[in-house]
Amino acid sequence: MNEQELRKKLAMLRTEHRDLDAAVDALRESGSADQLQIARLKKRKLGLKDQIMMVENALIPDIIA
Repeated sequence: MNEQELRKKLAMLRTEHRDLDAAVDALRESGSADQLQIARLKKRKLGLKDQIMMVENALIPDIIA
């Protein structure tokens, strides 16, 4: 993947992560919070966070110190 594609993927992953965060908050505030559903959303968020880190690392050039 080139840098432009990586940046697009990073933006998409961050948006999805933010949307999942909002969904978790909405479930908690609704009062009828399904703990299993919240756990699944949190697990998906963690997976997205890992993907975000990998893409960010791919965008940072290797610098030999």
